[in-house]
Amino acid sequence: MSEDPSPESGNTLNHLKDEKSPYLLQHRYNPVDWYPWSDEAFEKARNENKPIFLSIGYSTCHWCHVMAQESFQDLEIGQLINQVFVPVKVDREERPDIDSVYMMVCQMVTGTGGWPLTIIMTPDQKPFFAGTYFPKDTGPRGTGLRDLILNVRDLWENKRENLLKSAEDLTISLKQISHGHKGSSDKSRMLSEGILEQNYNSLLENFDQEYAGFGNNQKFPTPHHLLFLLRYWKQTHEAEALSMVEKTLEAMGKGGIYDHVGFGFHRYSVDRQWILPHFEKMLYDQALLVITYTETYQATGKIPYREKAEEVLEYLLRDMKSSEGGFYSAEDADSEGEEGKFYLWTQNEIMNILGPDEGELLSSVYSITPDGNFLDEATRTATGKNILHRTQTWDELSEKTGITPEQLWWKAESARETLYKVRQSRVHPHKDDKILTDWNGLIIAALALAGKIFNREDYLLAAGEAVNFIMTRLNRQGRLLHRWRDNDAAVDGNLDDYAYLIWGLLELYQATFKAQYLKTALQFNHTLMEHFWDSDKGGFYFTPDDGHQVLVRQKEAYDTALPSGNSVMMMNLEKLYLLTGDLQFREVSQALENYFSPLIEQSPSAFTMFLSAVYLKRSPSFEITILGEKNKPDTNAFIEALRKEYLPNVVLIFKSTDDNIIKEIIPSLEDKTLLNQSATAYVCGNGTCQAPVNTPEDLINLLKSE
Repeated sequence: MSEDPSPESGNTLNHLKDEKSPYLLQHRYNPVDWYPWSDEAFEKARNENKPIFLSIGYSTCHWCHVMAQESFQDLEIGQLINQVFVPVKVDREERPDIDSVYMMVCQMVTGTGGWPLTIIMTPDQKPFFAGTYFPKDTGPRGTGLRDLILNVRDLWENKRENLLKSAEDLTISLKQISHGHKGSSDKSRMLSEGILEQNYNSLLENFDQEYAGFGNNQKFPTPHHLLFLLRYWKQTHEAEALSMVEKTLEAMGKGGIYDHVGFGFHRYSVDRQWILPHFEKMLYDQALLVITYTETYQATGKIPYREKAEEVLEYLLRDMKSSEGGFYSAEDADSEGEEGKFYLWTQNEIMNILGPDEGELLSSVYSITPDGNFLDEATRTATGKNILHRTQTWDELSEKTGITPEQLWWKAESARETLYKVRQSRVHPHKDDKILTDWNGLIIAALALAGKIFNREDYLLAAGEAVNFIMTRLNRQGRLLHRWRDNDAAVDGNLDDYAYLIWGLLELYQATFKAQYLKTALQFNHTLMEHFWDSDKGGFYFTPDDGHQVLVRQKEAYDTALPSGNSVMMMNLEKLYLLTGDLQFREVSQALENYFSPLIEQSPSAFTMFLSAVYLKRSPSFEITILGEKNKPDTNAFIEALRKEYLPNVVLIFKSTDDNIIKEIIPSLEDKTLLNQSATAYVCGNGTCQAPVNTPEDLINLLKSE
């Protein structure tokens, strides 16, 4: 869907005309008289005694486009909506606070959720109807929007009291769910000793042994599941935990969910085999998967995991980075009105571009056929088009073709580069170029980790540029804003903005040892405690105490496509405790565990990021301090040795002779001095410090003996 649609139907601009969100701007010429979420819209609804028609989506959402084309661009439907409702459009990525509340409503009412999200509510924002996609007319795909509008009109005119009571009851239930369980400082509320094993067994039970990933239908990237399994393997040496990670990353990396021509992962696979994707690309998926592939490389030493992480970062730095250093949000699934068109190829195209020999080779490598391997999602029939994916390893393909794996890879890479250049001339999918603080926090963490592990200075520079962008564009006197677009910063920062950025800053400090990053992380943590923390019951609210207020102030805990802000803060607090030795961080993390433990005990696999933090808290965890001069060989030798070790239970501090900021943050560093006037490493953990050492070998041996 075009970001800048022309008024082909002759419609005039509606109230979205001055918005910055690409999603809202896509709807500014609709015959629906959309309002943004605003006091003006709610006042109009009260004055005209109309319900609100709330539609929530995002610019790269395929079914949002379908509903817009079928209904919101239709003059008759538009006029009907305007007659019955005051229509309000919300970009879920710009206003996740609104989306999270009404998505919970949809899940309560229907048992499912998704986008586009359709809510009908009173002028005071209390919902009485919820659903997702509706076709224009009633038929095999379900109730049509036309009939829904007419039914609501009849009920609003004739049985309004029933609707108002439903809205009131639903709002009460929503508030009860949002604040349903009570936190406690009582240690009896701590998670059970066996919770990590329980979560592992739950993931093992849900693992697809044939095709990898979790579940047996649609397959989503689940990076926080995999990150937990890596930590569980590290702690228990359970081989099956690592096997699940490797099988999943290999299946995803070979599958159609991965863009083998231009790199990057699509949102999810609609089939069990990872072949047929929904084609949108989200910044957060790329960031979390880079972290997962990078950690798996560090854990196993297997080069393909590093290569995949570097490919994804190549895509992000090439296509998703703004000139000022921030990263854009997403790329659409559709181009020229067709989902996936940009990414699909006929075999004739391949042959004409590459020639018969190279074309046959690429067809063999990437499962390209004359009939096409890309099946119509609804009918499962061949379309004549192909999505590149591999079903065999390079060794298996080598046996099949008689070409060595190395030669085969180089030939395939040469063909890929040719296809990429040709594909660049196609009409590109729409790019959502808003810059979000939370998702940029994730990519900062990914760039910092990969920069550290792969020794890539360009990644660290890009991470630093992204931090600088946020601090100059999305920071107002120590308070974060959520969205930047078209020279405009807006929307109060939410929990995820702070939590993800703190994550990124902590990773970047440990990669660069620039103490200002750690200092900034501590400052934002202070802001969270002041404006988001529930000092009575525990847990972080999603919205600040002095920001835009929605119907319910929620505390989110479930790790879905994105880990929850509370889960990420659990990890951040444990790392801050290890880095600084300040017991206040441990006390808050304990309060978090106490508050959410009843939910986690019920369904641990819905909280795998949180449980990764519990792993850090419970396992023998260490703070390593390196003393020395920056960029000197003896100092670098320590850092290089640690780069090769997978140590998810370790934080790293560097103290140079001239770094006053780090001494201010961690006063105890004054007690640590050079041994033998050369670079020195200290290992501290579980309340004790080991004797300092001067060699990387002694440092690694110390860690392995603990």
